[in-house]
Amino acid sequence: MEAFVVPTLIVALAEIGDKTQLLALVLAARYRKPWPIILGITVATLANHLAAGFLGHLVSELLSPATLAWILAASFVAVAAWALIPDKLDEDEARLGRRYGPFVATLIAFFIAEIGDKTQIATVMLAAQYDAFVLVILGTTLGMLLANIPVVLAGNFAANRLPLTLIRRLAALSFLLMALYAGYQAWQIGSL
Repeated sequence: MEAFVVPTLIVALAEIGDKTQLLALVLAARYRKPWPIILGITVATLANHLAAGFLGHLVSELLSPATLAWILAASFVAVAAWALIPDKLDEDEARLGRRYGPFVATLIAFFIAEIGDKTQIATVMLAAQYDAFVLVILGTTLGMLLANIPVVLAGNFAANRLPLTLIRRLAALSFLLMALYAGYQAWQIGSL
């Protein structure tokens, strides 16, 4: 169950204030059709996180447990620092939403926006850390939806009232705690 809950919470926190959340807000304001946008977010996230999860699973099979744990610890520290930096929506991503219908625009924009994003990297790391591949993917996808669906449904109202600095700090703290745990695991493996 940890392989589902931890990824859900980490990605939900990391996603607050992320560029894909800003993208969800732009798409919601533009189209005013929440369900095609929510479906587009779901499909794009599943596709993106499946690819990231496969990469994480592959990495976990190629590296020794100790090496993997040290890499995970360092990666979690890097993502913790990254979580403190606010994202801005790229102009090309905003234009894409104006060209197509809500589902297609959301699907394409979210998939592209997630490539190399901190939540995709977190998915790679979490899939490498946990043996429960499907639970990690479902958890990271649920985390994305927990952060983005309220923005789509409530639009500007919710996004302008969230304490983004506090939420970014909580996300960074979550990643830092994961780094400490991975470092502890690496130390334990190394001392065996």
